[in-house]
Amino acid sequence: MRKPLLIAAALLAATPLAAQLPPPKPGDIPSPAEIVAAAPKADWHAIDRNDLLVMDLAPDAKGKPRRVVIQLLPPPFSQGWIGNIRKLAAAHWWDGLAVVRVQDNYVTQWGDPDGEDNAKARALPKGLVEVPQSEYETRLDRYELELVKQSPQPKKIDLTRIFSDPYGKSLFLFGWPYTIRSPLLDVPVKQTLAPVHCYGMVGVGRDMPPNTGSGAELYTVIGHAPRQLDRNIALVGRIIEGMEHMSSLPRGHGDLGFYDLAKGDERVPIMAVRRAAEVPDLPAYEYLDTEKASFAKYADARANRRDPFYIRPAGGVDVCNVPVPVRRAR
Repeated sequence: MRKPLLIAAALLAATPLAAQLPPPKPGDIPSPAEIVAAAPKADWHAIDRNDLLVMDLAPDAKGKPRRVVIQLLPPPFSQGWIGNIRKLAAAHWWDGLAVVRVQDNYVTQWGDPDGEDNAKARALPKGLVEVPQSEYETRLDRYELELVKQSPQPKKIDLTRIFSDPYGKSLFLFGWPYTIRSPLLDVPVKQTLAPVHCYGMVGVGRDMPPNTGSGAELYTVIGHAPRQLDRNIALVGRIIEGMEHMSSLPRGHGDLGFYDLAKGDERVPIMAVRRAAEVPDLPAYEYLDTEKASFAKYADARANRRDPFYIRPAGGVDVCNVPVPVRRAR
């Protein structure tokens, strides 16, 4: 029988028992950062280079390079948009375009500044597909079938690890946070998974529905997690390095934070967007495996801070406040 990790209990809503835990003695309880630092090599999982994109912005005012590394979501999530993004990157379509929007506590967005002008817009590469709104979420059984294809010994999704947060039911699966729809007692085939709008996640800009966007306009969350967007806009990945370059850009003065050149805003140029295979100096990366004991301890510590700085453990946490640790491989 599989032994479920302790993350479910650690992340449930606050309980009197958690609130009544005795105050720790200095040095007795490790912090989340200390747990991550102590995690053995076996509890880290390599990130496939084929799932990485590298975006180089123009250097900053001091001439320092600004590189952003994006990890794309695994199948079967958002694969229509991700296929488009791979084609756009292969065509070097973003080279010479720009960051077009920075809205405080919300998103940084990039793409074609002339994208709304048919006469000036850069032509998209051939072969991009239109993706239906239904692809904002994925049926649980479809995900399990994908796991079977990926490994001769497929891993079963452990639904005992579902926990509650302010937006419903969530869980971590193989390195990513998802929201799950439908109660546990429902027939499993009806359950659906969707990635969540946490800080650093990358999504697809779109027009009014039923338009879902092509993947040419992308954004990343730079503020409080806008979870109301879950299942309403496609998410395609997350920034694993260089997030500081996206969150520290000058805010736009136009509507919704779009850069307004008439108001003195200056767009940040994109030098290049490349697939990892085209970037020979790119290091290898790994994430703390969400199926391993170290991650369970880390998540528990995020939900119930008991290291000396804290007075009372909260007893619960939003899924977006348990960021999956990613580091350069050691």
